[in-house]
Amino acid sequence: MTTNDHVYIDKILNGDTNAFSILVDRYKDLVYTLALRMMKSKEEAEEVSQDAFIKIYKSLSKFKGDSKFSTWVYRVTYNTCLDRLKKNKRQQQTVTIDDYTANQVKTLDNAFDQLARKEREQAIRDCLNQLSSEDSFLISLYYYEEQSLDEISKVVGLKPNNVKVKLFRARKRLATIISNKINNDIIENYEGKYRAAFR
Repeated sequence: MTTNDHVYIDKILNGDTNAFSILVDRYKDLVYTLALRMMKSKEEAEEVSQDAFIKIYKSLSKFKGDSKFSTWVYRVTYNTCLDRLKKNKRQQQTVTIDDYTANQVKTLDNAFDQLARKEREQAIRDCLNQLSSEDSFLISLYYYEEQSLDEISKVVGLKPNNVKVKLFRARKRLATIISNKINNDIIENYEGKYRAAFR
């Protein structure tokens, strides 16, 4: 926890409710991004983000400083998302895992070079949205939020080795999705050129 966070937490616990808005401003983008990764809907992500901040406010006295405040915020957000998913009883789409070797997974980075720079970010978001909520959440924490395995393990309540295994499997699933997208894009591009040549 940064010293700055600690100052605002103390103010809130001493009755200064306005200090909470500073923490909300500081973490709102991270909370929303993580909620969006799990919920896959902007509306639900906004609702879950609000619910998460309400829970953070109500349980702020339970934060003991054993981990970084941001890790605790991620944990509350993660649990709020899980609660909402259970409540919705929505079935998550799953993607079958093709038999990729570790080497093939690593070389998929080169396949991104086939996508135009402008389309790359959207393509990644589309692919992440095809993953399960948990896989998308783990990848977001590790790659976008640059959380360590230890920090992620505190957020999701698993041992670091279990997080490492889940991340590896999530990367394999993502590699399959990306590979399929690239192959489909190549085929569509080829078919478009083929049709244009015979007009």
